[in-house]
Amino acid sequence: MHLTAEERAIASGSDAAAIAMRIVADAGRLLGADRLIPVASSHIDGALYHGDSGTEFAERLVAGGAKVAVPTTLNVGSLDLHQPGLVRLSGQTREMALRLMRAYEAMGCAKTWTCAPYQAGHRPAVGQDVAWGESNAVAFCNSVLGARTNRYGDFMDIACALVARAPRYGLHLSENRRATILVDVRGLSKDLRAMDAFYPVLGSWFGRTVGTEIGAVLGLEGFTSEDKLKAFGAAAASSGAVGLFHIVGVTPEAPTIEAIADQPRRITVDRAMIRDARAKLSTVTGSQIDAIAVGSPHFSIDEFQDLARLLKGRRVAMPFYANTGRHAVKALEEVGLYQPLKQAGIEFVVDTCVVVTPILKEMAGVLMTNSGKFAHYATGNTGYGVQYGSLADCVETAVAGRLIRDEASW
Repeated sequence: MHLTAEERAIASGSDAAAIAMRIVADAGRLLGADRLIPVASSHIDGALYHGDSGTEFAERLVAGGAKVAVPTTLNVGSLDLHQPGLVRLSGQTREMALRLMRAYEAMGCAKTWTCAPYQAGHRPAVGQDVAWGESNAVAFCNSVLGARTNRYGDFMDIACALVARAPRYGLHLSENRRATILVDVRGLSKDLRAMDAFYPVLGSWFGRTVGTEIGAVLGLEGFTSEDKLKAFGAAAASSGAVGLFHIVGVTPEAPTIEAIADQPRRITVDRAMIRDARAKLSTVTGSQIDAIAVGSPHFSIDEFQDLARLLKGRRVAMPFYANTGRHAVKALEEVGLYQPLKQAGIEFVVDTCVVVTPILKEMAGVLMTNSGKFAHYATGNTGYGVQYGSLADCVETAVAGRLIRDEASW
């Protein structure tokens, strides 16, 4: 790997920037990069507490004078800083989780605490190199925004942010962004392709099928929204490590098939495949539901407006957790939706989410969700079984206090 004179000078020091530069350079060398490239921004996933070593690493950087060199947002932490009693952590674990979050704030990271930074104003330009962590954020950044990042893991993300550099490899290179698989969904009904609940299902199937390859989807033009693409990418990134997808005629790099693929392998998706993928998102059968959780990735303003519309002034009869960011809460307060949703029984979870830290009341039961990402991780992380349904299904179930699903469009 070639380092510039400036990069070598930074790496030769003993402060936090030197530590970060050596981490980035050594990682790049191991990954086969020939040099480092400038990055315009970063999104940090490393502030979620997984053990004391992460806290000690962050505090070592702070002690060395660490300050981010590019605009940097923060993914969820392990605590809801607005509602300290919501998360059931205590003692040293809680202390270390809080110290970790404060250390990243001290490095100059924006206090966004959201897995959807792109809906909180952090939106790099098409073709811009960045260094983002968190699987859904990476997929959205690459695919929907058309910026360029690899799936940077914990601690590599902050190292890149501190030196405004990343290794030149992977999805930073144009030749690695071309699709090798083309998924055709044109044979599915228009009603199905228009449904919000279809996108986590298709994304989950897509991730398992495509894996680490680059896939493109044909047949969604005119049906998507930003929230649908968010849900698709989150499910695909969870089930198959997808860092980039193309939607032909929708995403910025894919105006046509020819623009992003040469001779891709073609797969035609039929209704039976979608039904099977939908069934796989539920881990239990029966009618038991103990809680509802939505907002993975974090719920947007539009999704909250949909939630309010579906509630129609009714109250929920079971715990209903809406995970979101501070930016969304502020906007809801401005438009007068926050208090009505609270009065309807919606529990807002801010700065974190129910699957990464203990918030759910009991460590056993069945969780209903409209999120493909929650469906993928909830059982392993919380001990809850999962029932997947649309947002409307989640609302009707929560109001009735029993499982309700609309099967008509499937």
